[in-house]
Amino acid sequence: MSFSTSIKKILNPKVTCIAAAVMALSLNTQAMDHKAFKQAMKELPKGDASEQLIALQDLRYRWLMESYPESATYRGYPGMEENWTDQSSKGIERRKGQVRDLLAASRHLNKNKLNDDQQLDYQLLYQDLLEDVKGYQFPDHLLPVNHMSGIQRSVPGVLNAMPKNNASDYDHILERLEKLPELIEQTQGLMERGLEQKLTPPQITLRDLPGQIRALIPAEPKQSPLLKAFYDMPGSISASQQKRLQSRAQSIYEKSLKPAWQAFAEFVEREYVPNATTETAFTKNTDGIRWYAHKVGEQTTTDLSPEEIHRIGLQEVRRIRNEMDAIIRKTGFDGDFKAFTEFLRTDPQFYFDSKEELLKNYRDIAKRIDGELPKLFATLPRLPYGVKPIPSYAEKSQTTAYYQPGSNEAGRAGVFYANTYNLKSRPTWEMEALTVHEAMPGHHLQIALAQEQKDIHPLRRNTMYTAFVEGWGLYSESLGYDLGLYKDPYNEFGALTYDMWRAVRLVVDTGMHQLGWSRDEAIAYFKNNSAKPEHDIVVEIDRYLVWPGQALAYKVGQMQIQEIRARAEEALGNNFNIRQFHDALLGAGALPLNVLEQRMNGWIDAQGGKISGAPPVAEAAGQAALN
Repeated sequence: MSFSTSIKKILNPKVTCIAAAVMALSLNTQAMDHKAFKQAMKELPKGDASEQLIALQDLRYRWLMESYPESATYRGYPGMEENWTDQSSKGIERRKGQVRDLLAASRHLNKNKLNDDQQLDYQLLYQDLLEDVKGYQFPDHLLPVNHMSGIQRSVPGVLNAMPKNNASDYDHILERLEKLPELIEQTQGLMERGLEQKLTPPQITLRDLPGQIRALIPAEPKQSPLLKAFYDMPGSISASQQKRLQSRAQSIYEKSLKPAWQAFAEFVEREYVPNATTETAFTKNTDGIRWYAHKVGEQTTTDLSPEEIHRIGLQEVRRIRNEMDAIIRKTGFDGDFKAFTEFLRTDPQFYFDSKEELLKNYRDIAKRIDGELPKLFATLPRLPYGVKPIPSYAEKSQTTAYYQPGSNEAGRAGVFYANTYNLKSRPTWEMEALTVHEAMPGHHLQIALAQEQKDIHPLRRNTMYTAFVEGWGLYSESLGYDLGLYKDPYNEFGALTYDMWRAVRLVVDTGMHQLGWSRDEAIAYFKNNSAKPEHDIVVEIDRYLVWPGQALAYKVGQMQIQEIRARAEEALGNNFNIRQFHDALLGAGALPLNVLEQRMNGWIDAQGGKISGAPPVAEAAGQAALN
């Protein structure tokens, strides 16, 4: 995938199954300052464990929505439309203290008094809070911007996600625009502190960053992504109101927004990039070995070490390479692997001549998939999705595609964003696997279903564990065969290329950050084992450099889900039902891998199956490390 780290952080809440509690949260539109938080902590119930849990979940959800107003926008949580996250040092430290308070309160809850469903709620609440607090030992906040994420990427998306139904909605957008220079100033302050501590993303990855920022402030205000909403207003807003809103938007743009972004671009160009580290290994940072290990554990939700993951990756690369060689033989191609991948990268038959053709083909594939889904799923989401091009201001340094979740509360469909930049790097043979991953039955199906689970707390409905979400997306690619895809051997090779892509990630991410590989060595390894175009490979490698550990979650999650399915098939035999299995796997929303395994073992047992004791990925990795 896919959807960026900034988006995932935005969508990292949880929520209660008690309708009255949800209503109370929704009706509270006053932002929670420190005094209000302390008062809410004092008012937490002291008696019944179930009441305590619900109150803690409610408070945690409210805290997330009101501490991160961008999050509230994506979720349709009211009252936060005019605000941005407080990125001042005081604001960051205040939030850390509040999370520590929530963790301390959760420790006093008698979990033995909870029923099975509540035990799961408590386990996830406690585990998430503990993970946050563990992360506070590392200065992640001093790395707020890179070419993949940061305010230059997130701000246009948040503005675009805001409601736009009436003049009042547009007034909220204007209020947010007026407060944007303060967020830019706070972000620059964090970056300056990072420079002082010699903590920045690798310099080589920042080459497009100034251009990304300047793309937000063209000479003509109408062309700015920041003001896009003001030139596409609904007819329900009168002409006079539209004129007023456009005039104010242009004034804010010229007087404050443009100068603020321009100054930020100059800081990045003249100070930040020239003084950024030339090291590429994340472990070269102060305490980098422990920091990287923490990121690996946080992203994969396992105890796997970087070295274990590296060995798993090498094994997977070998396995997939053998399958790819078999496909090459099936096509009758006269040449070796290198020649075949060069053929796939360069032959015109695999490329479209226009962006419109590319998008149309993605939409056609999506429509074909939709008609086959009931064979594999008993429950499908109600929320629709669309296919759109990645915005031009971000496309050059963005990955092949990503998914942006929708929201029934906000009245917004999910979106599969496809990259139409440089059409000669967008081959047709990757399109089926990519659509399955990003849309259906991948991210849209899983995330929309989680959001529609009304019997679990909003906190859990909207939580994104990368290993589960991305593991499911990659597992979904394997379902393409059941959905009638990959009939063309080139498309089948494309599916294997995508599987190889994620296996290579295990090798090169750990290789660069843990084992001393150079960026060029990582690019060469990727190119030698994949048919992906070189532009995509470079973009991917630079992604791993600025998001260390994140890309490991895909393959680790996929392997865990595949292992659980194999275990279920073996235990249940002829009684195994793929539709029921998928419903059980997705029915509790996203889960950490350790929790997912426990839950699915219970489901297999409830279906009358006997688990043979096959090792989970973490244990299998231990064996791999010895081989």
